[in-house]
Amino acid sequence: MELLIILGISVIALLFAGLFLIPNVLKRDQGTPAMQEISNAIKQGAEAFLRRQNKTIAYLALALACLIYILYAFVRAHNEHDPASASNLALWTTISFVLGAACSVASGYMGMWVAIRSNIRTASAARTSMNGALQTALRGGAVSGFFVVALSLLGVAGLFAIVMQLGVTDDITKIPLLIVGYGFGASFVALFAQLGGGIFTKAADVGADLVGKVEAVIPEDDPRNPAVIADLVGDNVGDCAGRGADLFESTAAENIGAMILAAGLYKSNTAYFESNHLALIGVILFPLVARAFGIIASIIGIMTVKTNETEDPMKALNRGYFVTSFLAMIGFFIASKWLLGDQYYMNFFLCGVIGVLASIAFVYITQYYTEYRYRPVQSIAEASQTGPATNIIAGIAIGMESTGYPILVIGIAIVSAYFLGAHSGLQDAGLFGTAVATMGMLGTAAYILAMDTFGPITDNAGGIVEMSHQPDSVREKTDRLDSVGNTTKALTKGYAVGSAALAAFLLFGAYMDEIKNYVPTFDKVINLNKPEVFVGALFGAVLVYLFSSLAIKAVGKAAYAIINNVREQFKNNPGIMLGTSKPDYGQCVDIATKSALQKMVLPGLLVVAMTVGTGLIFKWIYYAGGQQPTGASGAEVVGGFLMSGTITGILMALFLNNGGGAWDNAKKYIETGAFGGKKSDPHKAAVVGDTVGDPFKDTAGPSLHVLIKLLSTLTLVLAPLFI
Repeated sequence: MELLIILGISVIALLFAGLFLIPNVLKRDQGTPAMQEISNAIKQGAEAFLRRQNKTIAYLALALACLIYILYAFVRAHNEHDPASASNLALWTTISFVLGAACSVASGYMGMWVAIRSNIRTASAARTSMNGALQTALRGGAVSGFFVVALSLLGVAGLFAIVMQLGVTDDITKIPLLIVGYGFGASFVALFAQLGGGIFTKAADVGADLVGKVEAVIPEDDPRNPAVIADLVGDNVGDCAGRGADLFESTAAENIGAMILAAGLYKSNTAYFESNHLALIGVILFPLVARAFGIIASIIGIMTVKTNETEDPMKALNRGYFVTSFLAMIGFFIASKWLLGDQYYMNFFLCGVIGVLASIAFVYITQYYTEYRYRPVQSIAEASQTGPATNIIAGIAIGMESTGYPILVIGIAIVSAYFLGAHSGLQDAGLFGTAVATMGMLGTAAYILAMDTFGPITDNAGGIVEMSHQPDSVREKTDRLDSVGNTTKALTKGYAVGSAALAAFLLFGAYMDEIKNYVPTFDKVINLNKPEVFVGALFGAVLVYLFSSLAIKAVGKAAYAIINNVREQFKNNPGIMLGTSKPDYGQCVDIATKSALQKMVLPGLLVVAMTVGTGLIFKWIYYAGGQQPTGASGAEVVGGFLMSGTITGILMALFLNNGGGAWDNAKKYIETGAFGGKKSDPHKAAVVGDTVGDPFKDTAGPSLHVLIKLLSTLTLVLAPLFI
């Protein structure tokens, strides 16, 4: 019954996206021939980049899949506590990894495919109606949201059903350990998708801004700028395909982690569940059922969004989000009462409510630090009056300040959910309470991702309107939507960090449970007083800094090449600035593509190599003394590595995302006329600050969301190798 509900609702979501949302968007007007010409250039550039990127990712994923199979089947010795035979463990871990990677690619591609066809329809709708433009952009973005969440649930539930039906193991509590590779495959692809897309989009954006706005003093999205098409392409490959893969791996990894903890909960409370006629499979699938109800909530929320010509479009999006959140809470109530029993369900329902409320808190905190209506952004704009240096100082300070409230929210959510679980009346239920809170936070994921993809669609729509020389009244509408889109993109990043933080604790608990499964004598304690564990924690922290450095440097090097190309085109073809000849947009697209694909590999491999190397080296040290090992095992050291890397990654991601977003909107605040407006000295200083913040908020920061969860899924999959 539970499996049928999960699979059925997932199919409904795909049908809603494929048979209603996509046709609803594609049937809308495509504008003038001039608008279509620009849209086609964006579409061709985005699809060409994604084909090349996915080809590179496929080679890397297949190589890693082969390595996983070899390590499990031939290198690692069989353990009596393994969930299946050595051959089956190797086979299903590898199959789930490949399937997770494939679904991650598919969900990201579908989101971008619709987005690059929604931009022109949004631009065209803006010529007549703000409501039409808003709904076109949101429904186009919603396709990505529903594909991501539905494919995640279908993949996990489908794998679970297949493994159960084939009888790979006679203990269904072990099935989540066999399919944990699904989350790892999703995380692996997401890291490269987010990195590649982030490097592309910010290299193009930095190149376009520095030469166009600062040197040539031409407007944003001016058709004379050779980098403008690459910039618009980058919005899609970074914020659509990249973010889609990011949230796909969030949902996949956290679903499996919660299932592992649910299996442990059933084992600790078998008598209660049996006496209340609550099936083991229902408890294990509870997280997926609750998430499936969240899909229904998101469908209703999307359909309620509408606005008028004078209302702030953000208010309409917020109304839809509140409707989705409320309905997601109702879904949690139903799932908790049905699958966890009448006696103790209320505590776990409240854990889900805590997760939903935490997501709302993250939305508002991020909004406070990144919208120009509030003090943080305005203070950066004010600092721009004395030049770029003070702008950058103010931006860094705001980025650091912005970590405070989110960490407070995370702390309250984890402790309160753990407390509710621990005092639910069930044994060993504290950690499961935090897992339920994480599911609550992800209950609105489809709607949140729709708002995220709304951002690049409206950004592209503004570019199309500007480059096709539409009337100022149309540009005013797209500017309003673009401003809202910048906010929704920032909110989604805050949401992604919050879900990653809650999930990190959940997945860390799942890692401890997995080690306990393989080593029953393990007391589920990671002792930082052991020198090996302390060193492992240092390695985890420094990984975040090294990774961020590589991502930011990659943007700098790619932007350098684009800047030189734009300068050369201006110099060699004076007709570009006069408007008598067109620039060669393809050169900048090609430069950004090659740079992104080259530079995304090293940071990704660094994450895998450092994690695996730490576990295997300290395992060897542990057993080097013979039959009576001393110190900390490889699994313990990796636990310290995971804990420290996660905490450092959360803080760094908050700093980079919010600092970069604040810089961006400080520039936009000045462009509204504050402190001299466009082309003033404060505006030029703000453009420099925005340029510094670009790789922070759109490359390194979002990639750290993935890094945090990749560390968790990587250690879950490879934990048996470290024992």
